[in-house]
Amino acid sequence: MKAIADTMGVARSRLVERMKPQEKSFRCRYNKADDAWLLPLIREIVDCRATYGYRRICALLNRKLERMGKPAVNHKRVYRIMRQNGLLLARYTGKQRVLSHEGKVITLRSNLRWCSDGFEIPCWNGQVVRVAFALDCCDREVISHVATTGGITGEMVRDLMTESVERRFGTVDLLPHRVEWLSDNGSCYTASETTAFAKDMGFISCFTPVRSPESNGMAEAFVKTFKRDYVYVHDRPDAKTVMAQLAQWFEDYNEFHPHKGLKMKSPRQFIRSQLLTASCPV
Repeated sequence: MKAIADTMGVARSRLVERMKPQEKSFRCRYNKADDAWLLPLIREIVDCRATYGYRRICALLNRKLERMGKPAVNHKRVYRIMRQNGLLLARYTGKQRVLSHEGKVITLRSNLRWCSDGFEIPCWNGQVVRVAFALDCCDREVISHVATTGGITGEMVRDLMTESVERRFGTVDLLPHRVEWLSDNGSCYTASETTAFAKDMGFISCFTPVRSPESNGMAEAFVKTFKRDYVYVHDRPDAKTVMAQLAQWFEDYNEFHPHKGLKMKSPRQFIRSQLLTASCPV
């Protein structure tokens, strides 16, 4: 054995390992009973989150299992259970827009770039609620928002900036470091009073090119998600009812909404994990 090993230039232990009889591995057969206890938990989540696909359902299920002290489950297993019980969403069959955009909106750390945008929420009685928000381009938390039944004004955007700074850095007159403020070319953002106020606060005002909404793609994607998962699944009889629910919707998104870009963590979960890593770098 030694002569062979020396000739081949390999370790004797490797040759001994190869000469051992190989054990034949058998794939475990699927046992439906193993999935029976998961189905009620999945149904409970689906009843509350009717717009979620199986990956987000899996993320919420694993959070619940972690609290129960049980091991996490694979998303393929959740997909199989949901498919067998008719709980999957209908497959999207439309064509997606092909947008040519080479820039990156996302940042590697929080508080480097905040994006902002506005959207409308139509009510059943014909009223319209208009909302503007500030979103961190790393952790995806909605830092602050403003809402009105009128138009979004420059003063409201300046209030949005002030509240966002206070929530991230406390009561300060100047940001501790420069933060980019990314928005479209709406008059409330490009007004001279707003840009001057942003500069005094320590912001770097950044505006998307004309007719290029994908340049503020993170804010655009959030609007789509927020309308799908919150606005369209709740009652909207009038503006007063909608505005009373807005804070709760944003809080739920920040605390519980799984995000693919955050490895299926919610924005607040991601922030807490960042703080934990920073406090214990080893």
